[in-house]
Amino acid sequence: MPMAQAKSSHVRRKSGSMPGSTHVAIIGAGRGGTALMEIFANDPLVEIVAVAETNSAAPGLGLAKRLKIPITRDYRLLLNLDRVDLIIDVSGSPEVWKVLQDFHRMGVTILGGASAKFMWELIEARIRATGEIEKTLNKYQSLYRLYVKETGAAVTEERTRIACEIHDGLVQSLAGVNFKLELSQQLLRKNPKASLATLRESKQQLKLAIQEARQVIFNLRPLQYDKMELIPGLTNYLKSYQTQSRVKTEFTVSGDEQILFPRTKIFLFRIVQEALSNVAQHAKASRVSVRLEIDFDKLTVTIADNGVGFDMEQVLHNPEKWDHFGIRGIVERARLVGGEATIQSKKGRGTTIVVEVPLGKKETPDDGEN
Repeated sequence: MPMAQAKSSHVRRKSGSMPGSTHVAIIGAGRGGTALMEIFANDPLVEIVAVAETNSAAPGLGLAKRLKIPITRDYRLLLNLDRVDLIIDVSGSPEVWKVLQDFHRMGVTILGGASAKFMWELIEARIRATGEIEKTLNKYQSLYRLYVKETGAAVTEERTRIACEIHDGLVQSLAGVNFKLELSQQLLRKNPKASLATLRESKQQLKLAIQEARQVIFNLRPLQYDKMELIPGLTNYLKSYQTQSRVKTEFTVSGDEQILFPRTKIFLFRIVQEALSNVAQHAKASRVSVRLEIDFDKLTVTIADNGVGFDMEQVLHNPEKWDHFGIRGIVERARLVGGEATIQSKKGRGTTIVVEVPLGKKETPDDGEN
C-alpha cells in the first residue's frame, strides 16, 4: 500500500484501533522491522501506522502487506504523519539516525540506534522462544494422540488375542469333554468298561481345560497388582509357557526392577508375551532365552530363539507379514513406553528381538496407578 494513497502524504489510521492505543511508525523492514511487526501486530494497544523501507527485497515488506500496513520508500514522510506517537528506527543507517536525532516534535518519541537494536533483539528472542514452546507443545500433542491411538489399538489387539486363546484352547477342550461325557452316558449300559475309560479320558481332559482357564486368567492379569512384581510374573509365565509349548526356556535377570514404572512393567510383560507367542506359532524352535537387564539409565530386554527365522527384508515391505509375525505389536508397545524395538532374523538362524527403554528418575509411589 504506497504512501501516495494517503491524503496530503499522510497515512490514515487503521479502522478498528482501540482508543488510547500507541501509534507506531517503523523505519526499516529487515530483521528488526519484521520482529517489531510480528510482536506489535498482536498487541491490541499498539497500531502500526506505516513502515519505511528502500530495499524492495526486505523480508518485512511481505508481512507489512499482509497486515495492510502502508509502506513508503521515504522515511521523512513518517515525520509528518498526523497520528504518530513513536517512531522506531531499525534501518541501521547512520544518516537516517542523524536526521532523527535532530527531529523534535511535541508528543512524538524517537527510538533508534543501539536502544532500538537492543529492543528488537529482545523481541526477536521472545518470538523465537514462543516458537520453540509452540513446537514443543505440538510435539507432545502429537505424541499424546499417538499414545491414545496406539493404546486403543493395543487394547483391541489384546482382547482379540485372548478371545482366540479362549476359542481355540479352552472352548475346544470343554467341547471335547462334553462329547466324551455324552459318549460315556451312551456306553454306560452297553459297555460299562468302555464307559469308565471314557470317563477317565474326560477327567484328564477336564484337568487340561482347568489349566488352560488358569492360563487365560494369568494372561489377563500377569502381574500382582498390589506389588507389581515383574520378575516373579515373568518367571511364572515362562514356566507355564515351557510346559504348554514344549519349548525350553531360559530366563536371566540383572538389576533391580524397583526403579521401573508400573506401566513399563506391564507393557514389558506384554512384549515378552507377544514375542513368545510368535515363537510358539511360527518359529518351530526348541529353545528360547529371555534376558532382562536393568541399569540405572536403561532397560534392555533380549528375546532370542533357535527357530527357522524369516527374511526380514520381505517382512518389512509386506504389511500383512508385519502384522502376521506380531512385529507391529512389539514395536508399538515399545514406543508407548518411550523405547525402541529392533528385530534381527534370517532364515535358518532364528530370531532375536531387542527392546531398549531409557529410564528416568525413580517414580513416586502414585505414578502409573491410574
